[in-house]
Amino acid sequence: MKSQANRRKTETITTAAVLTALVFVLQMLGSFIKFGPFSISIVLIPIVIGAATLGPKIGAWLGLVFAVTVFISGDAAAFLAVNIPGTIVTVIAKGVLCGYFAGVAYKLVAKFNKYAAVAAAAIVCPIVNTGVFFVGCILFFLETVAEWAAGFGLEGQTVKYMFVGLAGGNFLFEFGSNLILSPVIVRFLDIIKKNK
Repeated sequence: MKSQANRRKTETITTAAVLTALVFVLQMLGSFIKFGPFSISIVLIPIVIGAATLGPKIGAWLGLVFAVTVFISGDAAAFLAVNIPGTIVTVIAKGVLCGYFAGVAYKLVAKFNKYAAVAAAAIVCPIVNTGVFFVGCILFFLETVAEWAAGFGLEGQTVKYMFVGLAGGNFLFEFGSNLILSPVIVRFLDIIKKNK
């Protein structure tokens, strides 16, 4: 009984470590793939997988790794130049919360259907990530974002600029890729586990 618990714990730690490395690598690579002024977060896929297979705490951990890597990659530089504490709070909150709530969504829906639960986690993760980003923009960067909007010919249309210029395309890509790939990858991992 104890050896089985130890084996499960070792598998959890190993899987979390692999997903942590994957989050770091994907965010670093993703910083070179731009969609508008910001990088596409293909990194949300391993966060969803971790949150679904290992729980909300590991999802939050992977989100934190994502946030730290955003700073390392330089993706937060434009915001850091405006408000350092606001940037730190926004980036860490969006990372941690998107991973945590993806895990919560999975747990709530898994009672009914595992693959629907993965899809729910895949939907929640980019929504929370983008939603917290928007809240951070409103709380800490509204004046700057309004200036950016005016620079794009959208003076007085800050919210429209936030949706279209800052996050719209990124969100759609993240949402679609998460919704398609996360359930497929979890299904693949289940097949591998059954064949062990």
